Amino acid sequence: MILSSPFTASGAHHYEMPLSLRSFTSLNRALLSSSSPSSLLLRGSSLVPTMAASSTTTVSSTDAAPQLNQSTPSPPPVQVAKRLEKFKTTIFTQMSSLAIKHNAINLGQGFPNFDGPDFVKDAAIEAIKAGKNQYARGYGVPDLNSAIASRFQKDTGLIVDPEKEVTVTSGCTEAIAATILGLVNPGDEVVLFAPFYDSYEAVLSMAGANIKCITLRPPDFAVPLEQLKSVVSANTKAIMINTPHNPTGKMFTREELEFIAQLCKENDVLVFTDEVYDKLSFEMDHISMASLPGMFYRTVTLNSLGKTFSLTGWKIGWAVAPPHLTWGVRQAHSFLTFATSTPMQFAAATALQTSDSYYEELKRDYLAKKAILVEGLEAVGFVVYPSSGTYFVVVDHTPFGFENDVAFCEHLIEEVGVVAIPTSVFYLNPEEGKNLVRFTFCKDEATLRGAVERMKHKLRKR
Repeated sequence: MILSSPFTASGAHHYEMPLSLRSFTSLNRALLSSSSPSSLLLRGSSLVPTMAASSTTTVSSTDAAPQLNQSTPSPPPVQVAKRLEKFKTTIFTQMSSLAIKHNAINLGQGFPNFDGPDFVKDAAIEAIKAGKNQYARGYGVPDLNSAIASRFQKDTGLIVDPEKEVTVTSGCTEAIAATILGLVNPGDEVVLFAPFYDSYEAVLSMAGANIKCITLRPPDFAVPLEQLKSVVSANTKAIMINTPHNPTGKMFTREELEFIAQLCKENDVLVFTDEVYDKLSFEMDHISMASLPGMFYRTVTLNSLGKTFSLTGWKIGWAVAPPHLTWGVRQAHSFLTFATSTPMQFAAATALQTSDSYYEELKRDYLAKKAILVEGLEAVGFVVYPSSGTYFVVVDHTPFGFENDVAFCEHLIEEVGVVAIPTSVFYLNPEEGKNLVRFTFCKDEATLRGAVERMKHKLRKR
């Protein structure tokens, strides 16, 4: 058999793509324990498939048939641009693969295991049946742009032009990419707060940005204001913030946001603010950076439908920004995806026009789920840090005696049957996150209780 591709004819993987430099050898071992016709040679951080030694088959007959040499050459090494070499397979793919393999309860990746509201799904079906199935206008169907503008005004008090200041994208991740690729030049300095959603660093690397990182530390993950002030200068192009914050659940306070805003105005700095969890704010009210005095004209506000309406697979996101910033976002968007799913946009417009009672019920439901998980984690023996927003909780795993977060998460999956995410992948320096892991509570209550029971019965201190 000649293995000429990492994929079978059916599209299934013969072997895993290379793992992140931040992952550890033990994860490679766990992911690659299934049998394969090829052997795997670890070269640096990349897994390169190699075949067993070539065999020679001798054909004997009275006609003296010649020997047939059948070589099975290795496929060439996978190729990736240098700016993306360090990233490899995302931690979410790795952990979800292990969850399936070990039949583990997945409290790792942040997608609900329950469906979104019927009235939104019905709107998508109606749009499909009505023939709204061809390319949409590049920056969004008018109904959705208007619905986003109306929701933005309700949330922030700011009136925006849906035609000139709203851009619909394929999820917030694409909105992030379009914003960075459209507004950041090679060599520009961009400030991140670690831990951070992993796409930030990857897209900044694609843009050739110079990343400056400020670490938020437990227990409250407060912004170190004086350190931030020492980093921001006239050379800073943008500050990237995420509130409510993934993975910690922190919400930026008004004091922190006003401090950042003042630095931006003094140094002519932009703000890219990821607010996908704005409707999942529990302990305090969400404050949008664009709503602060003088900040709308230097801010790109990023959001999406998926988290709030439990429809993450639809990938409907958007960016709200003044026209001079929207231009760059749209230029990049045009050459990334050009347009986003047409019927889903019409359904998203319906969703955003729902009453506030939907959001109130959403919070109540998530508060109940959060209580189950937090109380359970505390009973198991974790140090649980406060989470004011999102559907994530960060804990300190060190009471259980493991060397780092990856080793702990491996044990949790393989021996306990529960998935968490090691947070070291969310830091420029993985050592800063080695004591922390992230759990999500965007699951039904039975799933959360089941995970807690598994940990109570199987997780032991070493």
